[in-house]
Amino acid sequence: MFSERVKSIDISGIRKMFEGAGPDAVNLGLGQPDFDTPGHIKKAAISAINEGFTGYTPNTGIPELREALCEKFRKENNFAITPGEVIVTSGASEALHLAMQALVDKGDEVLVPDPCFLSYLALTKMAGGKVVGVPLSKELTLSPDAVNESITTKTRVLIINSPSNPTGTVQKKNDIKALAEIADDNNITIVSDEVYEHFIYEGEHVSPAGFSDNVITINAVSKTYAMTGWRIGYVAARKEHTEQMLKVHQYIQACACSISQKAALAAIKGPQDCVSLMRESFRQRRDLLMEGLRRMGIKCIKPEGAFYAFPEVEDEDAPQKLLARGVIVVPGAAFGEHGRGHIRISYATSEENLKKALEIMENVLG
Repeated sequence: MFSERVKSIDISGIRKMFEGAGPDAVNLGLGQPDFDTPGHIKKAAISAINEGFTGYTPNTGIPELREALCEKFRKENNFAITPGEVIVTSGASEALHLAMQALVDKGDEVLVPDPCFLSYLALTKMAGGKVVGVPLSKELTLSPDAVNESITTKTRVLIINSPSNPTGTVQKKNDIKALAEIADDNNITIVSDEVYEHFIYEGEHVSPAGFSDNVITINAVSKTYAMTGWRIGYVAARKEHTEQMLKVHQYIQACACSISQKAALAAIKGPQDCVSLMRESFRQRRDLLMEGLRRMGIKCIKPEGAFYAFPEVEDEDAPQKLLARGVIVVPGAAFGEHGRGHIRISYATSEENLKKALEIMENVLG
């Protein structure tokens, strides 16, 4: 009755945790900034509406936004791209879908970090591919050696996500360079998910596209500018890649929201102090969370980026026990087999909420 590709995937393990939570629950499961979209971005959207900019745009996105993104990649990510090699999408989620549909045939293998953002698993299966989880190192990073050992003649794609969801870890420059070289040597395309690039507290963000042109770089304004609901992502890759992705984009989406594109342009070209303020707030919250976990004796690799922590919690019932007390976290197993024995905590919430949650966690887990 239903297609096997749909039956092979499940409802998000993150969303499942929201079911049954009371209205006063502290949500440490949601992966979005708790800040409002900055005012100058909202004004750009209002102006677009008032000016009647409410119709279809070019499939690839408005030219001025794609030009601004090219400049952003040149200045911030150390690689050159042309506007014709950029597609504006409905969030990074659509960009990931386009990449997998364009690259993966039935039986092709896709290397993903294990644990990883759960969409990588579902999108691979929907494309007919086979997920090959690469266990993370003890530092919760993707090791070039482990990737090398996982490659077979069927390997088609390597997904890199730095800073990482769910671990918050940041890949080192030497490792990114080594991963790019391994991919090139084996004719593997890298899909680089960089949506948390501006939330790094230690270390630096390094784009694989700075070392190889066989890379599809995916990003969005969603996290950086507190614009998750505006649904604007973007993908940059060499022309042969974007030409194939555009075919899928045209039939499932046509174009991203015109109004949101104008808002994204204001975000990319406008003042960036809003990003700095959010980053500093997340840093303070991370430190508060880490101190609370340390007090409880819970082991946790210090997250260097994003707004997630991935502490070791052996009790598999811990998420449900916490949920019963009004705290939502996500079981580590939702992110892959090697996520077991962990929980994911999002600290994209107020310090007041974090303190309340830590008190409950100490009673339940301490």
